[in-house]
Amino acid sequence: MKHARAFLAALSVAVALAACSTDSADTAAGANPDLTILGAASTRVLNEDLQELSPNTLTYINAGSSDLVQQLVEGAPGDLLITADQKNMDDAVAAGVVADPKVVATNSMVLVVPKDNPANIQGVDGLANAKVVLCDQQVPCGALARTLIAANNLEVTPVSLEHNVTDTLGKVTSGEADAGFVYRTDAAAAGDAVLTFDIPHADEHPNSLVAAVTTNTENPEASAALLALLLSSHEMWTKHGFTPVQDSSQTS
Repeated sequence: MKHARAFLAALSVAVALAACSTDSADTAAGANPDLTILGAASTRVLNEDLQELSPNTLTYINAGSSDLVQQLVEGAPGDLLITADQKNMDDAVAAGVVADPKVVATNSMVLVVPKDNPANIQGVDGLANAKVVLCDQQVPCGALARTLIAANNLEVTPVSLEHNVTDTLGKVTSGEADAGFVYRTDAAAAGDAVLTFDIPHADEHPNSLVAAVTTNTENPEASAALLALLLSSHEMWTKHGFTPVQDSSQTS
């Protein structure tokens, strides 16, 4: 009988220790939850580097900024939103799907042509008769392209309007278009698949990359830490051609 009671006592202790171990493991896992980033298409170049820097397992949804905002408005899950302009982030704030956004970096626009340059384009002055592809005006890359077209008094009749800068670049690299307006970072990522030309006045019209924690996140603390990581990771932004913000307290 004594042996039986001793065995039961030992078993109870073992079960309690196992439960504590499980609780500790759950707590440890909860400290670094999986997070979903809804990032503007131009931020896709950051995905691998950001995963290396973050203690969380990250899932990326890269698309046009307006599409991402609409997804959140329609109830799609996500922890952090990154838009490629201020306007779409303002729309997200107005819709109540994010809070306290911060500018994390800036970008600028260039002209790209296929590497063999079949239309022999040497800059924005040679676009009048070229097959030019732009982003749709509702997404940041499209709105910015039209600003620069107006600033340079250019005659451009686009043959295609794309939903994001990735698709715009794809039309050029595939040879379906003679030229396209894309972000400097996308041109850099394309490497020798394109030739790149500066656009006059582009530096006067940078676009802001703005990030915010979503209001439907189940992991607000981890999401806020990820936003802080974006603000502090200047080398990551610079590596891919963005200009990081220097003041981490800057808000939109």
